[in-house]
Amino acid sequence: MTDESWAGWYRGRGGSESVVLTTDGQQLRIRIRGVDFEGESFDGLAPVSGTPPESGMFALADGALTGCVLEWDLPLPVLVDGALRQATLGCLLSLRRVDPDLYLTLHLDGAAYESARAESDFAAALTAIQRILPDGIRLQTCIACAFSDYFPASGRDLSGGLACFRGTKDAYRGAEGEGAVLDLWDRRTGSVQEIWSCREFEVRPSRGAGTGHRGAFPAEPLEPLEPLKPLEPRASLESLGPLEPA
Repeated sequence: MTDESWAGWYRGRGGSESVVLTTDGQQLRIRIRGVDFEGESFDGLAPVSGTPPESGMFALADGALTGCVLEWDLPLPVLVDGALRQATLGCLLSLRRVDPDLYLTLHLDGAAYESARAESDFAAALTAIQRILPDGIRLQTCIACAFSDYFPASGRDLSGGLACFRGTKDAYRGAEGEGAVLDLWDRRTGSVQEIWSCREFEVRPSRGAGTGHRGAFPAEPLEPLEPLKPLEPRASLESLGPLEPA
């Protein structure tokens, strides 16, 4: 995989500053005030040195960055009536100690499609966006791919816990249900970020074989969705409320 870099902003102790997020689809890296952080999930970014940064410079919880806001934009491929197009995904993440809040906004052809409320993880936020996209428009990212799945268990990480089965495509195409995914688990290629995309992407089936443990994308909601409200201006950093003390 080739690294991608996304320009953004960090707000935390000591104010705000521009940053660059870098990922290879698996590991995330960011440098803030000369300190390098790395992790497989956005809520697991820990100092690369393995030792806490200068006392008071950052808020950490279990060794990972917290008590801050990250905001960045990234190019996101979408399929429009089968043709590949490039959209932009705006990400606004409040890293709180207990429950991170995530807002995603997909910008395409002058329209903005929002995850509509704070979500607890990237899978839920991207699912919310896919549900409100017009017919014929589909996200082309790992969360929507025919060869991705989560471990059959309750709960999931904020990001990065999505398994890729591109190395065993034919076997996964026949997988349906928890047992089938467990049988293939040790043959997975690795874990990927939900917002990542590669050249081996295929649209996920809507039902039956090939939907694995997690099912289709987007899965039908368990409860009827609330009626959509008119789009409001993009959430600001201040709208997320005060950051928590250490």
